[in-house]
Amino acid sequence: MKKALITGITGQDGSYLAELLLTKGYEVHGVIRRSSSFNTGRIDHIYADPHLEDVRIKLHYGDLADAVQMVKLLYELQPDEIYNLGAQSHVKVSFDVPEYTGDVDGLGTLRILEAIRESGLLRKTRFYQASSSEMFGKVQEVPQTEKTPFWPRSPYGCAKVFAFWLTVNYRESYGLHASNGILFNHESPRRGETFVTRKITRAATRIRMGLQDKLYLGNLDAKRDWGFAGEYVEMMWLMLQQDVPDDYVVATNETHSVREFCQETFGLLGLDWEKHVVHDSRYERPAEVDLLIGDPIKARRQLGWEPKVRFKDLVKIMVDADLKLAEHEAKLKSL
Repeated sequence: MKKALITGITGQDGSYLAELLLTKGYEVHGVIRRSSSFNTGRIDHIYADPHLEDVRIKLHYGDLADAVQMVKLLYELQPDEIYNLGAQSHVKVSFDVPEYTGDVDGLGTLRILEAIRESGLLRKTRFYQASSSEMFGKVQEVPQTEKTPFWPRSPYGCAKVFAFWLTVNYRESYGLHASNGILFNHESPRRGETFVTRKITRAATRIRMGLQDKLYLGNLDAKRDWGFAGEYVEMMWLMLQQDVPDDYVVATNETHSVREFCQETFGLLGLDWEKHVVHDSRYERPAEVDLLIGDPIKARRQLGWEPKVRFKDLVKIMVDADLKLAEHEAKLKSL
């Protein structure tokens, strides 16, 4: 039985990846940070009491800012695969906490790579780094491929570029089976509510149920390549099953604006988005990324992968899920 370790297991991607690995017979371990409140909602349905014999997922306290704990954890677990999904992943927030973002997203990756080396796992463990389309930032070509130069436009993007090249460096310097997945925006009903897509679907469904009236957003003209997180995690796994490690763009090769996302979302609910969406400059970034669209042809040719869920399907999946939440909320409010 293969053993996998996932940082960021309680996040959107981590929860979907954990489900995928369990279906493939893995023993799954996750790193969680100590908190005064529980933050395991996305994996509660597949998590069991660690004291029971039939454990589907085992969780371990740790932090990407704690190098010693990471080394101890790898010594103890001896994982076959490590998926580094943990990060401060909100681009706008990275401008507010740039040092923390750089420490966790950039140096955190270095700490894991060094822990692999110090634990003597260079020949045993395969490593996946969650890279980001935000590394392209001020895009130098359209669409973006694995060969497109990086030009990050946020502390988050800069930290991810650092982590990307560290992963390449450890692959080339020490022979580590290490791959970067350059994932473009990927969403789902498990997306955090402060991210723009979920913010839109959550607000629109609440408006539909009379729970709120307005939605405040920043740049409506920003264009993104949006895919479904539930199928993107398959690419993470596929990368680590290859004989030779490499870096891959994971995207749909379609781009849509935030404005289009609003139109589609409110339209599904029979609402006029322009009556409810209000521009608020507080939500704009100091340096904007205007257009992202990825070309996943390498992934299709080498791994046989291509996305199935397209833009309209994705929006509907999210709207349907959030409408159920809004209906439940309205029901409770009426009691």
